[in-house]
Order: sequence, then structure tokens, then C-alpha cells
Amino acid sequence: MTRIKICGLFREQDIAFARDAAPDYVGFILNFPPSHRNLSPERAAELRAGLPPGIRAVGVFVDRPLDEVAAAAARIRLDAIQLHGREDDAYIGALRAAAALPVWKAFRVRSKEDLVAAADSAADEILLDNGYGTGEAFDWRLAGGFRRPFILAGGLTPETIPGAVAALRPKMIDISSGVETERIKDRNKMIAAVRAARQASIPKER
Repeated sequence: MTRIKICGLFREQDIAFARDAAPDYVGFILNFPPSHRNLSPERAAELRAGLPPGIRAVGVFVDRPLDEVAAAAARIRLDAIQLHGREDDAYIGALRAAAALPVWKAFRVRSKEDLVAAADSAADEILLDNGYGTGEAFDWRLAGGFRRPFILAGGLTPETIPGAVAALRPKMIDISSGVETERIKDRNKMIAAVRAARQASIPKER
């Protein structure tokens, strides 16, 4: 069953929409001012309190000090930490020990060499993306036969999810701008994306 994460929640309404859509995970972008979805750990903790028990929370960080990330994870009560910067295996191992949480690592895919680095990562989960939040897909043909389970991001919408799941069988899909209208989360699109992911994972009768 392909799971679904909806990333970039930053408003009270987004939490309400997530309760209605019921994805497996939601993501909060933390201490990254370039993003309009950026949150402080304090605000993320307030939003996280509104999630029902069945939805897990992931914190997204970009090249932040390890102690800061571990403290934020505890403050928010995160279920996983997702890294989108230049964090190496040593950082991942130290963070996993400090926070006592699974650590996910995003990789920008441009070539087969990028996939080799992703496959060899020490992270608990790896995320394959076009360019860290561009909303565009990489060449999915590159990931054919990839040798470890992965999270797929980039270019995903309720309409493209079925084809992505059928072609690549990702462990999880991660969607943000694909469920937005004018850069704001759209309740109907969130519900449609979760429904598409669930239905695409059901084995087809022969």
C-alpha cells in the first residue's frame, strides 16, 4: 500500500483539511524563511496538537544545526525528521541518536549517479525529488528498478498520482503544491489526492 504525505501545512485551516483528508503523514517546514510555508517550532507544535492520532507529523529541515533540529523535534512531538539540505551520513547518524526518531533524506534526481547516492544513504527513508519543492517531476524513467524503497515527490497531483504509483510503486508519495490553489492548501484537492493514492494501491483484478 502506497502511503501519502501532504507537506507544507502552515495554517489552522490546513490542519482541518488534513483531518478531513486523512493522509498518513503531514509535513511542517521549519526554520526555513525562503518558503512561504515556513513555521517556527512553537507554531508547528500548536498546529500539531490539532492532528488526530492516526496522522503522523514530519518536520522538514534544511541544513540546520543538529541540536536545533533535535530540540524542535521534541518540542513538536514529531514522528520523523526529513532533511532537504547537504546533510551527510555522519549528521544523519548523530541526529537519529539525538532525537531517537527515523531520519528521512531527500535527493535531487538528475542522473543515475544521483540514484546511487540515494541508494547508499544511511537515512531510514529516502525521498526522490526533482529539486526540493519545485513542484515538477524528474524523469521517472531513471528510477526504474531502483534498489530500495523510496518516497516519491515532485510533479504529483490528484491526476498524476495513479500513473506514478503504477509506474514506480513508491513506498510513499509526498505532495505539497499539487494540492494547492494559489499557493494555499485546497481541501478538495487534498481529499482527492489521498483518495487517488489509496485507490491506485489496490491490486487490480485480472
